[in-house]
Amino acid sequence: MKYAVAAFVAMSSLVFAEHAPAAEPKAILVFGDSLSGGFMLKSSEAYPALLAKKLRAVGLNFLVTNASASGGTTEGGLERLPPHLKHRIDILILELGINDAFRGLPIDQIQNNLQQIIDKVKAKNPNARMVIAGIQLPRYAADNYVSAFGQMFADLATKNRAALVPYLLEGVAGNPSLNLSDGIHPNAAGQKVLAENVWRVLEPLAREMAARPLPSQ
Repeated sequence: MKYAVAAFVAMSSLVFAEHAPAAEPKAILVFGDSLSGGFMLKSSEAYPALLAKKLRAVGLNFLVTNASASGGTTEGGLERLPPHLKHRIDILILELGINDAFRGLPIDQIQNNLQQIIDKVKAKNPNARMVIAGIQLPRYAADNYVSAFGQMFADLATKNRAALVPYLLEGVAGNPSLNLSDGIHPNAAGQKVLAENVWRVLEPLAREMAARPLPSQ
């Protein structure tokens, strides 16, 4: 009799496991410009989609939303952000600023806009973690502006205790085989390198976040 009871309990546990609702995925928002948007490429070839595949491959349950816009600026990012704040954000990957720099916007204004984006995300998602994607300007620009722009991302990361991708385009910039004919935007192969650059920073953060319970709504 006791064996029959044990078998019943075992079967009941198996049925419960099979019909238990799947855990709700945690949310990653990629908020950037054409570098993150995969300019002239399929959405599946852009690095945010490649990160989603990497997360699945290691068993991490995350929904990755790519909210990037070609030509995006930090001011435009502030205007585009409100709809995304209606949804939970567990990790924000912020990649904006290069188009502002191309237009000669003052560094402190770019930094202030980026800080506002971070602040607004944190206000709605106090436990969210931040990943800052650093960008560097080509050396044909004025040296002081170039160095200040590059340093800005590290400063933002330090101030906000965010993870920093030191240079998103590391290993891609200046390599014709990894860029489109414009020499600026990564091609599909280049996007794979970008994915690796971000993954090195994102993976430990995602594992940490995955171990946390979802916040109550």
